[in-house]
Amino acid sequence: MSKTAASKPILLIVEDDAGLQSQLRWHFDQYETVVADNRQDAIAAIRLHEASVVIQDLGLPPDEDGVDEGFKCIQDILRISPNTKIIVMTGKTDRDNALRAVAMGAYDFYQKPVDPNTLDLIVQRAFHIFELEDYNRRLSLSQQEPLEGLITNDPQLLKICRQLEKISPTTVTCTLLGESGTGKEVLARSIHQLSPRKNKRFVAINCAAVPENLIESELFGYEKGAFTGANKTTLGKVETANEGTLFLDEIGDMPLNLQAKLLRFLQERVIERVGGRTEIPVDVRVICATNKDLEAMVREGSFREDLFYRICEMTVNIPPLRNRLGDKVLLARHFKLKFAKEHGQNVTGFTPDAIAAIENYNWPGNIREMENKVKRAVIMADGKYITREDLGLAEAGELSLNLRHVRQEAERGAILRALSMTDNNISAAAKLLGITRPTFYDLIKKYDMNVVPSSQLDETDTSSE
Repeated sequence: MSKTAASKPILLIVEDDAGLQSQLRWHFDQYETVVADNRQDAIAAIRLHEASVVIQDLGLPPDEDGVDEGFKCIQDILRISPNTKIIVMTGKTDRDNALRAVAMGAYDFYQKPVDPNTLDLIVQRAFHIFELEDYNRRLSLSQQEPLEGLITNDPQLLKICRQLEKISPTTVTCTLLGESGTGKEVLARSIHQLSPRKNKRFVAINCAAVPENLIESELFGYEKGAFTGANKTTLGKVETANEGTLFLDEIGDMPLNLQAKLLRFLQERVIERVGGRTEIPVDVRVICATNKDLEAMVREGSFREDLFYRICEMTVNIPPLRNRLGDKVLLARHFKLKFAKEHGQNVTGFTPDAIAAIENYNWPGNIREMENKVKRAVIMADGKYITREDLGLAEAGELSLNLRHVRQEAERGAILRALSMTDNNISAAAKLLGITRPTFYDLIKKYDMNVVPSSQLDETDTSSE
């Protein structure tokens, strides 16, 4: 917390000069002031009080005539509390070290001797910036996490979230479709957390990861003596999830011979363990997921049609990361915060070339790939900003978000699509676009497009016969 019971913001003063300590404490009586005169005490104070703003001298014992201890103190404070604003105090001839401190992550610097009015303004602004950033962090979390564990601003995915909120209280069998790494298990867990079964178990099994000869016993369990090594009766995933939720990941990889048994369970809600003869009733919510085209598999005969319709009472198509508007950088920043905290790294942001590379990269591995790349970048970053090289991404070039350029590209693409769909029939293409023929001709001229009307094409074809 950054406030005491009396709601005073906390200001940490790191200064070994006892006279200046007293002067600063007396002057800043509108804050709850905490004093430390060396790096160890400063770190202890940050851990205990979580000060929003720190005033720190660069010359700290035992290196009072140097700056090494002061720089180490800045690094330690920002590693523990990256959002704390550090105001560095230096001598008149020490401007270079002050700038170096700012480059390391300090908020601002002030040169001695102390002018109380100027220092007041710097400290007030630091507290104000801290509060604004803290408010924005809390606000963005509430807006960007519509479901537990899901970070997005994409309108398409936000619409899916509303669908899942409606699906969750029911017992309908839901199948999540999407590329590998798009977050299917995250959404499955969200459905479970929003359901009346949230206090029961969520049990997941990856159908592609279990050998074919073991998947039946993994799902339905087995009786003692059912096969060599079956020394005791063992419950399967279905029974373990009783009264909770069973998540069948990569169901498209389930062997055909087991699909019939799964279908019977879904219809009758009873199972038989391997080697058993007793029917066991099970009450479980089933959610499936796959990155395969189940309809194509049904046509090919590699997936049962009756099972397809049984598990697809409700289907949700999860868009890949490359099609999610605004989510690439949003997720990158989320993972940066997460891993910087986990690994104690003083990483505060991305360089412009890193942002451009993140936006331009296609992310074939989706969110899982981004998570891995950002984690590596946080660990490998030399400074407080992650670069394109840290992410291991190719040069992206200049990222253009010029609205006029975007509009022109969209307009040109729409004209080409309309001409293609109407076989270069000018009248039909103009009608399809909802504009007049003269306007259509103006657009063709504007974009210097060489379009041969369909009537001329027909004449050419006829003359060549």
